[in-house]
Amino acid sequence: MTGIVIFAHGSSVETANEAVRAVSRNVAAAGGFPLASTAFLEMGKPDLPAAVEQLVAQGVNKIIVLPYFLTTGIHLKRDLPRIVGEILEIQKDIAIEIAPPLDGHPALESILLDRAKEALRT
Repeated sequence: MTGIVIFAHGSSVETANEAVRAVSRNVAAAGGFPLASTAFLEMGKPDLPAAVEQLVAQGVNKIIVLPYFLTTGIHLKRDLPRIVGEILEIQKDIAIEIAPPLDGHPALESILLDRAKEALRT
């Protein structure tokens, strides 16, 4: 069984963390992923190990981590692989795949154009 985790940086502003959780719920529903979670690198809960543990407890044996990051910076190059490695040392019967960040996806340019047009209308 496959689950997804949307992995974000996290914020000291809880409404920002809740906005990520809302995106996560919407993505899970739209994609038909009944087993989904949101995880944060810092300043938000749960962290990635706790989110994975929750999904494993629900019977998940494969997890796709979807970074809610624009580009591949230090957190995705260093921190996320380290955290996943630590999880896999404990959770030996699961597979974890890490999807690319948002940068490079063709929809991103469209989104930015929409935002520019919205700004022009105000």
